[in-house]
Amino acid sequence: MNRISKAYVYALSSVLLWSTVATAFKLGLRSLSPLYLILTASAFSLLAFFMVILFQGKTRELFRVTPGGLAKSALLGAFNPFGYYLVLFEAYSLLPAQVAQPLNMVWPITLALLSAPLLKQKITTRNIVAILISFAGVVFISSQGSLSGMINTNLTGAMLAVGSSFIWALFWILSVLDKRDEVFKLFWNFAFGLLYLLTAAIFFTDFTLPDLKSLPAAIYIGLFELGITYILWMKAMHLSENNAKTGNLIFLSPFLSLIFIHFILDETIYLTTFIGLAFIVYGIWFQQAVPSKARKRKN
Repeated sequence: MNRISKAYVYALSSVLLWSTVATAFKLGLRSLSPLYLILTASAFSLLAFFMVILFQGKTRELFRVTPGGLAKSALLGAFNPFGYYLVLFEAYSLLPAQVAQPLNMVWPITLALLSAPLLKQKITTRNIVAILISFAGVVFISSQGSLSGMINTNLTGAMLAVGSSFIWALFWILSVLDKRDEVFKLFWNFAFGLLYLLTAAIFFTDFTLPDLKSLPAAIYIGLFELGITYILWMKAMHLSENNAKTGNLIFLSPFLSLIFIHFILDETIYLTTFIGLAFIVYGIWFQQAVPSKARKRKN
C-alpha cells in the first residue's frame, strides 16, 4: 500500500469512528451524568495515550516535560477535556443527538471569529457569508421538522451545543501555538483535565465509582472520541500529500452519524436535519475554499 492509500485508510477509519460517537454520547448519558461520563472516558483516553507512548518507546521523553510545558498543559487541559466536554455532554443530555451533533460542528466558523482578535487575522467577506450560510443551517436543524419543533427545541441545550464550538475553537488556537509533540501534549493535557474532573466530582458531587453497566460507552468514548481516533487522524495528515483533500473527508462524518443515530437510538431523522447539515457543511467548505483568482496567482 503506497503512502497516499495509507493516508486515506487512516482518514476514513477516523471518519467512521467519529461518526459513531454522537450515538455513544447519548448511550453513555443514559446511565452517567455529563461529569462522570467525561471523567471515566478521560481516564481511558489518558491510558490509551500512555500505551501509544510506551509502544513508541518514548516514556523517558514524556517525563522530560519542562515547567513551561506543564503550565501550557494545565491551561489546555482546562479547555479540553474539562470545559469542552462538560458543556458538550450537557448539551447532548438536553437535545436529540441529531440536533446536538450538527450544532457543535460549527466550530470552524467560530474559529474564524476568534482568530480575528487572537491571531490578528482579518474577518473577510467570505467569512461573513460562510457564517450566514451556516447560521441558516442552525435554524433548519433547530426546527426539527417544523416551526413548532423550533419552539420546542431546548434553548439552553442549543446554546450549549453552539457554545461548545467556541471552547473547542479557542482550544484549537492555543494548541496550534504549542509546538510540542502532539501525543505528549495530549497526554499532559488529559492528565491535567482528569485532575480537574476528579476535583469537581469530589467537591461538587457525592463521589461514587461508575457501575459496570455504564463502562462500555465510557470506554468507547475514551478510546474512539478522545484517544486513538485523534492519533489516526494525525497519522493521516502526516502521510497525506494534500491535507485539504484528505481533510475534506471529515465532512462525511456528520452524515454517517445520522445513520447510527437513526438505527441505534431510534431517532426519527427529519428532512430539515439533512438540509441544515448541508448548509453548515457548505458554509464551512465555502469559508475554507481558496477563490479561483487566488489559486491562479499561487500557481
